[in-house]
Amino acid sequence: MEDYNEEDFIETPLPLEIIVYILSFLHTSDRKEASLVSRSWYYASQDLHFQKNVTFCFPASSSSLELIRGLGGKSRCSLIISQLDGFSMSRSLLLEVGLSLGSKLESLALPGSSITEASLLALLPRLTSLRRLDLRGLDSLFMSGAFLSREEHRHQVGSALCGLEELDLSDLRYLSDLTFNRLTGCTPRLRRLSLAGCHIAFEFDPYRGCPVGDVKDSSALLSLRNLRKLLTEQKSTLVALDLSRTSITPESLRTVAQVQDLVLEELCLHGCKELTDYSMEILVKHQPSLQRLDISACTELTSRSVEAIARGLKSMAHLSLSRDWRITEKGLADLLSTSSLRSLDLSECLHVSGTEIVKGLTGSCAARAQLETLSLKGCTYVRVSQYYVCLHVCLCEKYMEKNLSSPSSLQDLAVFSLTQLLGVTLRELDLTSCVNVTDLSVRAIATYLQKLVVLRLGWCKEVTDWGLLGIVETTKCEPDQETGDKGPRFTRTFGNMGFFKPPRLPFEERPKLVTQNDLQQFQQQAGASLLALNGLQELDLSACPKLTDSSITQVVHYPDLRRLSLSMLPEISDASLASVAWHCRSLTSLALSHCPGISDRGVAQAAPYLHRLQHLYLSCCNNITDRSLLLLVQHCNRLQTLDISRCKNISVTTVDLLQSQLPFLENVHYKCIGGADPTLTL
Repeated sequence: MEDYNEEDFIETPLPLEIIVYILSFLHTSDRKEASLVSRSWYYASQDLHFQKNVTFCFPASSSSLELIRGLGGKSRCSLIISQLDGFSMSRSLLLEVGLSLGSKLESLALPGSSITEASLLALLPRLTSLRRLDLRGLDSLFMSGAFLSREEHRHQVGSALCGLEELDLSDLRYLSDLTFNRLTGCTPRLRRLSLAGCHIAFEFDPYRGCPVGDVKDSSALLSLRNLRKLLTEQKSTLVALDLSRTSITPESLRTVAQVQDLVLEELCLHGCKELTDYSMEILVKHQPSLQRLDISACTELTSRSVEAIARGLKSMAHLSLSRDWRITEKGLADLLSTSSLRSLDLSECLHVSGTEIVKGLTGSCAARAQLETLSLKGCTYVRVSQYYVCLHVCLCEKYMEKNLSSPSSLQDLAVFSLTQLLGVTLRELDLTSCVNVTDLSVRAIATYLQKLVVLRLGWCKEVTDWGLLGIVETTKCEPDQETGDKGPRFTRTFGNMGFFKPPRLPFEERPKLVTQNDLQQFQQQAGASLLALNGLQELDLSACPKLTDSSITQVVHYPDLRRLSLSMLPEISDASLASVAWHCRSLTSLALSHCPGISDRGVAQAAPYLHRLQHLYLSCCNNITDRSLLLLVQHCNRLQTLDISRCKNISVTTVDLLQSQLPFLENVHYKCIGGADPTLTL
């Protein structure tokens, strides 16, 4: 062997640019770990390339002062500080924000706080670079009506906030004309304004009993007149408006939409239950440049609104119709022919089956929606395979004439057509509670939607191991073959008098188990299994009761998976938990609630590989004991949320120890632990 000098092994430090380049390939959590290697790696991790849109979120505490001082070395940052109050510690914290970050802070949010006017007025003049201010729910500021009442305060705040672009005033019960005018007078260049959940007098002043337009500025409510005044004054910059959960009426929406030269790109009207189809037609007519529209939970809207949107909003990119229960298939074909559409939410639209969606997607690529996100959650009539039967009839009539005699072939070809339409662009698919989704649909998704990042199949109770594994189930046991002939069967409403056993209900059927031979087949041949979706970052398989260890251990192998839900899977055991932890080490959220087969043994095998875990849900897992909590303390020090409600073998003492040992733990749900009586648990 050759002799080597010790000098040959002296480490040569890498240039900072090279380290930055290496770190650019890592996820944020990995980059944090790598920054602990050495001082040079830490400096590389602080490169401006990684500091874009970085937000620091923490509760108010004495230790937060040092954190804020440490952020002073950054060129820019954003803060979310919760649980602030009117005491000295909170005042010192806000003062330190102004001193250390005044010219560097781009965004500030104060959720769940109750601060005084004096504290905020001392801070705002120092925030000269602020672009976004979130004051949602801060009723303590506006209750007195005196906020910014002094001219010198308005001048100081106006000088600092002249560049503010986003203002969130959601859920303010005491926002009035006076305080609204004072605050918005300090922000002359707003681009985005949120008034969601505010008490706005759109028609009449309830205290005076006369039209809002005939009264002076109110000290009790925000009026439509003042909102319209703001829109008129800032029409050149304002592009986004949120009026969700307000009592806006059709005529009031017309007043807003008709503001001269106002060109909105985003409008959110979630939960505005008084809006009608007429109001949507007026909106489309006067605001044709809308690109994002949320009219979810507007329960009076029908398919007439969908038709108006399809005709008039040719630049629409994101549309939410969730929980608009009166919407049917009508108009969806024209809507899906809008080439700019990228995101469509039809969740809980109970009358949508998908037939018209298929028709809208059958055009050329240039003349149809290039969907990246599609939600059909709760659309119980949706049958993915049915979509593509219809599509195939339209596109491949000749082929079908030759194959109509084979139902199996027809179904396979139909699903192929469906996935072909969406496979190029679709990144997120939500089929939660689509009860007609079967293994056939799962195999089609796995084969052709391989660019999916998010897949939700929760409560799809017909999905089995066979679908996840991509294996065709060749034999199926009939109920009569298992237990013999039962003779005459009664309906659910006709009772059993004791002579015959009533028929089994669907939820009583146990899944047909995958055998060892089936698993060998899966491993030897390339099938349409969920393994093909190797870019998944979120997967929801909760309440799919026919899934077992056979599929979870073989398929859920995703190195980039962040969020996984396996709740309410009664057939999985510790083997699934151990396999998931080994193969999915990027997990930050894991849900295993109501899984009776999960025990301390599984947690012991999984915890050493779940260093990034932040949210863990184990409620109603009665085989979980104090030992599991001690393992979490040892291995999962980033844990922020833990749900162990109704775990009968966990003690309050161990929960207290857990809370004292995990520095980031904020939310612990431990109702009814240790077998406590729920009526005695707070």
